[in-house]
Amino acid sequence: MDVGNSFGLVDTFLPQHIIAIRLLMAAIFGAMIGFEREINTAEAGLRTHILVAVAAALFTILTFEIFHTIEFGPNGPQADPIRAVEAVTAGIAFLGAGAIFRSGRNVQGLTTGAGMWLAGAVGVATALGFYVIAGLVALFAVLVLAVLRAFSHKVLGHRGSETEAKFGRGEKP
Repeated sequence: MDVGNSFGLVDTFLPQHIIAIRLLMAAIFGAMIGFEREINTAEAGLRTHILVAVAAALFTILTFEIFHTIEFGPNGPQADPIRAVEAVTAGIAFLGAGAIFRSGRNVQGLTTGAGMWLAGAVGVATALGFYVIAGLVALFAVLVLAVLRAFSHKVLGHRGSETEAKFGRGEKP
């Protein structure tokens, strides 16, 4: 028995430093999306989006690590790693749904829920090593959130109550 295994450390398919880099990149990309939410809304922001992206990345990494430990049978591996990605997606959708609430005729938190779901997808992409795609999607999300908010408020004039007129829909005072 290896000394590391006696302490609970196991060999991984991916080198440990690659796993760490992927988790760090997921945190950075989640922060990109969360920062925009943090400065403009009262809903889930920087910390939430970082945690969602890193959790999604970790679940994805663990799924593929587990997949690589499975013995191959006569018909190949008897596991389907895509099920774990589906479970991550469902879990993040649950979190996103929790961010959505209705007050009278107004529905708030839809954009935050969508941002959390996207942060999870960015985490999955990062965990799979698609850094450029994950980074570009995170940048695209920030642009969509910031630019279209300005468009919505200034050009379309989406304002409602006196509070919304002063601070915007769900935005911090």
